[in-house]
Amino acid sequence: MTAAPVEPLRLVALPAESADGFDGHEQVALVRDAATGLHAIVAIHSTHLGPAAGGVRRWAYANEDAALTDALRLSRGMSYKNAMAGLKAGGGKAVVLAGAPKTEALLEAFGDAVAALGGRYVTAEDVGMTEHDMVVVAQRTRHVAGLPVANGAVGGNPGPFTARGVLAGLLAAVQHKLGRDDVRGLHVAVQGVGSVGGALARALAAHGARLTIADVDAARAAALAADLGAAHMPVSEIMAVPADVFSPNALGAILDAASIAALDVAIVAGAANNQLATPADGASLAARGILYAPDYVINAGGIISVVAEYLGETSLDAVNAQVDAIGPRLAALFAEADANGQSTDVVADATAKALIGR
Repeated sequence: MTAAPVEPLRLVALPAESADGFDGHEQVALVRDAATGLHAIVAIHSTHLGPAAGGVRRWAYANEDAALTDALRLSRGMSYKNAMAGLKAGGGKAVVLAGAPKTEALLEAFGDAVAALGGRYVTAEDVGMTEHDMVVVAQRTRHVAGLPVANGAVGGNPGPFTARGVLAGLLAAVQHKLGRDDVRGLHVAVQGVGSVGGALARALAAHGARLTIADVDAARAAALAADLGAAHMPVSEIMAVPADVFSPNALGAILDAASIAALDVAIVAGAANNQLATPADGASLAARGILYAPDYVINAGGIISVVAEYLGETSLDAVNAQVDAIGPRLAALFAEADANGQSTDVVADATAKALIGR
């Protein structure tokens, strides 16, 4: 099978600094393969600190423009995330439009596209992709991580590492905002209980938190709630639940003017990417006195494990220590935001931009 063509995608309608926060991607490639039906976009935001690392997401986008917007937002977030985590990696993201079946041939074609980028982009699993999918992709390129490993080794599904980091960050937020060293007895409203959100909910329950959970898969939410002794409710209601912490762990752009006005919490801390619908929404949270843990800082655990695997790190303890450092990193960010009278997202963005030379 021949390599899938990688065509440059001209972003003539996208200004260098747009209202959506897109800020000068290095490369955006459109990938099409007629034989398999592969239709994908690879966005490389920055390689200033190293190869652009970020997973590949398969999703039922309404159209190519929606997929492009997601790829651009996610890849920029990966640049900031990797920089703030102190990784030797830039930021990139790939999205696959879920039109054609996810066959091995399609995954191989995607692997060919990654290989054609010459190491500028390193992929791994994200929403709609699995460890097995990465095994297939790895048959066509070495620029892939998130591969299955033996117990005790570095690599595999990055979800548990993401959940570990979110827990560390949430605990830092609780200490800063509520003056508590633990979550025992605190009420946490968890939106999304998939791979990451489910692991986070279990960890919070083990730490004594009281949970209300919601998921687009209502049966999954009900089953987990029964297992943990938690309450559950429809996704449409979870953001209005009175709680100490709201933890978004599904898709992004859920914090907008209407949802922020409805929040009845002291803290927002979760794993979802691009939680703020617009740049102004961080200021709106701060104006309401709600402490926001910037998403790309708190959810970096997965990419920490992915980059460690790709760079040949063999110590699981060392990787876990890097993930646990998310807590102190957020504590310092919260303190700086307080000292400067700025919202936490503004402080995080400024720091990340400086690190990647923007």
